[in-house]
Amino acid sequence: MNFEVVITCAVTGAGDTVGKSNKVPITPKEIADAAIDAAKAGATSVHLHVRDPETGQGSRDPKLFKEAVDRVRDDEHDVIINLTAGMGGDWVLNPNKLTEPAPGTDIISAEERLAHVKECLPEICSIDCGTMNFGNGNEIYISTPPFLREMAQLTQKWGVKPELEVFDLGHIRFAKEMIKEGLVDEPPLFQICLGIPWGAEQSVDTMKVMKDHLPANCFWAGFGISRMQMPMVAAAVTLGGNVRVGLEDNLYLEKGVLASNADLVTKAKGIVELMGAKVLTPEEARKKFNLKKK
Repeated sequence: MNFEVVITCAVTGAGDTVGKSNKVPITPKEIADAAIDAAKAGATSVHLHVRDPETGQGSRDPKLFKEAVDRVRDDEHDVIINLTAGMGGDWVLNPNKLTEPAPGTDIISAEERLAHVKECLPEICSIDCGTMNFGNGNEIYISTPPFLREMAQLTQKWGVKPELEVFDLGHIRFAKEMIKEGLVDEPPLFQICLGIPWGAEQSVDTMKVMKDHLPANCFWAGFGISRMQMPMVAAAVTLGGNVRVGLEDNLYLEKGVLASNADLVTKAKGIVELMGAKVLTPEEARKKFNLKKK
């Protein structure tokens, strides 16, 4: 059981959710406002993607990240900033010519994937620790060992703590290898990501198995998607972890009721407190995770 819980709010993501809910923030101002509202509701940390303001599609434009981050930092409500570094690894197979990518492919170098991190220097950025099938089409997310080692080295150089996102046991295995090689500073920080097709299933059993394979000295959080978001909050706290909620992973407060990010944080905080735990403040979490405030 974890009695001192960090709540992270994943504010918008990059998925095709804009047309499914009018509460999904799109512009840098909307994303920053949603992050600030989540902080007011009790979020310790906010995990930020950005979107193209014209199309609503996920973007990796450093200028959009910089605007959103600056707006959050300029607000009086303190919150830890955690930026995605998962963009730029998408390969869509062309079934008619397998050696050429299909539309939707977006592959860039390891350094380019971190351009916005270098620009903004958040306290945390996510690193997706392996290649995997993504969805039911021909899309593959590519994150190879050389890419991951380079990204770990760069974030270490900049003083940004990597949040090691793991979608399966093999990802944990490689993340531990990077720690062994000295590419990740102590204490390491993991995020167990459950329910994304086709990574590990979202269940208490799966979360426990993955948690049991983590290094003994690490901090970790876990989340599930859609209607399993709140059950996985309770599971993560029970198993000794921290939690993540937000519109990146789930659009609903309850069946048929669309949520805001602040709504989801409020509900998660209620679950945590009903379990007898407390939610850490950003400053308390910085000390616990050995973060460098920017």
